[in-house]
Amino acid sequence: MNITVFGSGYVGLVLATVLADIGHQVICVDVDEQKVADLMAGQVPIYEPGLEALLQRNIKSGALVFTTDVVLAVKHGEVQFLAVGTPSGDDGSADLCHVLAVAETIALHRDAPVIIVNKSTVPVGTAEKVMAKVNVILQQRDVSFAFDVVSNPEFLKEGSAIQDCLRPDRIVVGTRNEASRQLMRELYEPFNRNHDRILFMDARSAELTKYAANCMLATKISFINEMAGLAERVGADIEMVRQGIGSDQRIGYQFIYPGCGYGGSCFPKDVKALLATAQELQYDTPLIRAVERVNEQQKSRLYELLSGFFSAQGDSLAGKTIALWGLAFKPNTDDMREAPSRALMEALWRAGATVQAYDPEAMQEAQYLYGNCDNLRLMGTKEAALFGADALVICTEWNHFKAPNFVTIKQALTWPLIVDGRNLFDPGRMKEHGFHYYGIGRGESVNR
Repeated sequence: MNITVFGSGYVGLVLATVLADIGHQVICVDVDEQKVADLMAGQVPIYEPGLEALLQRNIKSGALVFTTDVVLAVKHGEVQFLAVGTPSGDDGSADLCHVLAVAETIALHRDAPVIIVNKSTVPVGTAEKVMAKVNVILQQRDVSFAFDVVSNPEFLKEGSAIQDCLRPDRIVVGTRNEASRQLMRELYEPFNRNHDRILFMDARSAELTKYAANCMLATKISFINEMAGLAERVGADIEMVRQGIGSDQRIGYQFIYPGCGYGGSCFPKDVKALLATAQELQYDTPLIRAVERVNEQQKSRLYELLSGFFSAQGDSLAGKTIALWGLAFKPNTDDMREAPSRALMEALWRAGATVQAYDPEAMQEAQYLYGNCDNLRLMGTKEAALFGADALVICTEWNHFKAPNFVTIKQALTWPLIVDGRNLFDPGRMKEHGFHYYGIGRGESVNR
């Protein structure tokens, strides 16, 4: 098929590249001329394992083209994906200005039947708004052709997006139009051969499915973090508790790892958007509000542990240097949106401390975000971040951090103190090495 993808952000870029790789002819359009030029040169603006090589291969073959020419893009695709941003407004609601602007662009320049597919995460009812926008423009142009608006939310995980795209758990398609259903089934046939992964439903149900899925996962994270806080107070080990409850198939092991809070582009934004939708409908959602509140509290936990330790020594964080391993909100990405590391660093700076940070992929993003900060030193290796530091904090569970040289760590730090926001190490072993070690819910807390 001829496919058009509007937006070369995370979702649009992965989607366009994978669809091109399985044989479709794809044009991906963006308004940023420099970004488009870089992409056509094979330069990927994000870190996602496997994406760069896949993109370069399909640009070389001609199956994938990036452009700023919206007219060319609109005329090209029989299926046109909307993968543009839906940023949070001041009230947490999703801003649909980019989605509706693309809908208007399609209606202005399209003269043949088309399927418009909402891939962006959008509030319930957006498909109807897009359809209404297109209808208004077509009436103004005095043009008529068959079109449909389909909801097809994405469920990609940063760090494994290529595999998620090629082997999805499910493909949710929201439309009541039988022709659209058949076209979407044909489009996704290469991903659907092992067993039928396509779930057809109405557009509103598809839109809510995306928010409900992310809020459910966020709920599991906030729940286990709340249990971790209780474990610290009763002297239990949350790692043992996690294994105990995860072995129940009704619960499972996924998303019940305690830590320093969730971040990224999806969970925080989608929880806020669902809360805003509920508030607009005057429907109370106390559980979802609690999920957000627990997560915000959890992001301050690492600072509390550090501050509590030095207070117990009759000292403070003012003038201290803290080594930080991990800046991205999760491993295998350079994404620092809503990352717990940011909450920690900003709290440390307010307390008068300096941060020496290292991350395998997110250093450039940190430079972009905090380039003018005098109290941030971006170090070339994880070992370099240690020397001259008073303590070590771990914010991201990169494999690179899981088996370090503990002798080097202890020799480099002024205090043998590790605050582990991802529970990478065994508390008993850390005690044997002579460290003051504080994980999340590991049965010991500096302020218990």
